[in-house]
Amino acid sequence: MRAIKYIITVFILTLSVAVKAQCPLNNTAFSSGEFLSYNLYYNWKFVWVKVGTASMSTVATKYEGKDAFRSSLITRGNGKLDKFFIMRDTLLGYVTPTLSPLYFRKGAEEGDRYTVDEVWYSYPAGKCKVKMHRLKNDRTHLRSEKTSEQCVYDMLNLFSRARSFDPSGWHKGFTLKLPVADGNGITTALLKYQGRETVQGDNGVKYNCLKLSYSEWSEKKNKFRQFATFFVTDDSKHVPVRIDITLNFGSAKAFVSSMK
Repeated sequence: MRAIKYIITVFILTLSVAVKAQCPLNNTAFSSGEFLSYNLYYNWKFVWVKVGTASMSTVATKYEGKDAFRSSLITRGNGKLDKFFIMRDTLLGYVTPTLSPLYFRKGAEEGDRYTVDEVWYSYPAGKCKVKMHRLKNDRTHLRSEKTSEQCVYDMLNLFSRARSFDPSGWHKGFTLKLPVADGNGITTALLKYQGRETVQGDNGVKYNCLKLSYSEWSEKKNKFRQFATFFVTDDSKHVPVRIDITLNFGSAKAFVSSMK
């Protein structure tokens, strides 16, 4: 079940541009001690039913003895969702103070499957070297590595960086092409700007938002497939407020319930 992948990718693919390999960027969006919570809904027989929650935190810490930010994201389905599939995902990511990726881990219990993805980053000679590892459900391992001239991200570390984007001058239909890594390799993703809308969160607050869509390259269909539409606050923090997700078995939504 790939629902949570799209939810998290939606969070982190907010807006970013691939530039030189290490991709240092001034952080304008968050500080240590940020906490975001979301309610997850599934469309069951034309009725939207709450099926779980997601929470994210960001704190200042150390990574291999150097200053860093650590972000964690936890998703939990409730009893209603468990009737259809089990969803217990925990993600962990580290970035430098200038928001360059350092490490990513995703442990995912989805249905009757449990997998672990890991990505390590280094920057030799100004390039981006990515080591990837996947522990498959049958307990076998996949390992690979790639060196790139441009930035490579993953679904959680990119979230920290992407929130410091500058969308000034964007027009409706503007599209970004992004490389995203997991334990199985690097995927090409597209992010398209769709204009502005007002959205109300589950906290009762209305937000002026930027509307974007996310598509992922499908090797099987040999084309890009749109998986989600989402809304981020039209301010310096770019907090995801609402996400609409298209799934193979229906559709889902996530609404912000609290932020601190």
